[in-house]
Amino acid sequence: MLSETKTSRRRFIGGAAVAGAAVAAPYIRNAEAAETISWKVQTSWPAGVGLNTFKAWCNSIKEKTGGELEFKPYAAKEIVGDFELLDGVKNGVLEAMNSFTVYWVGKMPAAAFLSSYLMGLRYPHEWDIFFYGKDGLKMAREIFAKQGLHYVGRIHHGPNIVHSKKPIRSAEDFKGLKLRVPGGMIAEGFAAIGARTTLLPGGEVFSALEKGTVDAADYTGPAVNWDLGFQQVTKYIWMGPVGLESIYQPVDLMDFVVNQAVWNKLSPKMKLWIENEVEAYSAHHFGAIQKADMEAWDKFIKAGIEINRLPFDDLDKFQRIAVPIWFKWANKDKDAARVFKAQLDIMESPSLGYVTPDMYQGQKLNL
Repeated sequence: MLSETKTSRRRFIGGAAVAGAAVAAPYIRNAEAAETISWKVQTSWPAGVGLNTFKAWCNSIKEKTGGELEFKPYAAKEIVGDFELLDGVKNGVLEAMNSFTVYWVGKMPAAAFLSSYLMGLRYPHEWDIFFYGKDGLKMAREIFAKQGLHYVGRIHHGPNIVHSKKPIRSAEDFKGLKLRVPGGMIAEGFAAIGARTTLLPGGEVFSALEKGTVDAADYTGPAVNWDLGFQQVTKYIWMGPVGLESIYQPVDLMDFVVNQAVWNKLSPKMKLWIENEVEAYSAHHFGAIQKADMEAWDKFIKAGIEINRLPFDDLDKFQRIAVPIWFKWANKDKDAARVFKAQLDIMESPSLGYVTPDMYQGQKLNL
């Protein structure tokens, strides 16, 4: 038995080393590639560390591939509007996009479950359980393929927070508040708690706050929001309870998506390299933003911004609101239902225990 264990361990270590080498190995240019393949890639990031990290990564691709492939980076709205990104890639205006996946719930209801939502999966590793342990990546690719797109992979960045002109110290303070949200289940959740929700892309949040079109706005984390100047037009920040920075978008996932016809032209070797590169970029992107977020908190505090957290007593209110909204969106189509079912299994598992069957008694999932 001991001998078998040692042998198995050697096989595991050897396999892990091979896998690591495959991810870390530099791309070797295809000798038959005569010209550089050039892709226009637009992100949803309008400014700040998110955009800077994206541009630096795109600008590294040509060297990494020995000149076989290059990404020409564009900021939010540079070529097409934020909410037109998907159609821009689908119709060939862009070759690829790096978008906030939640933006596509109007075209693909299942997209509501391909990024975090009210009281759902709460931490990055939980989402990776879904993508890599419950066929989430396979499902995402099948769903985007119906739009003529190839979903390469998810990209982590961090939780979202709310900036407000008015103090938000409890769930009651959302009543009548004009609140910018990205749409989908998040919008319905805040509407149910009493907010007057408005759907806006991220690039329009600052001007909406400045003009008073909205009283408050959900957007990304502190670093990007500081760079966008939210401290100039708001006095308060609202977050989830201690230990959970956001209850509605704790893991605001982005994606890297390519026009399917463009993807199909690539060699198998290049496809694999891009998949591995996007996975590596996700880790780098996440780390860069988390570092910047830690540094940004001091700036907000020194600027006199008041930071308030949701009382634990109010968490149950949001949980009760969330469950019927989950099932409503899951039943919009079969794709949404199967994605949500995989996530419900994770949330119910002893690993997490966020959900118990009594919490959704009377709800039905149309698989």
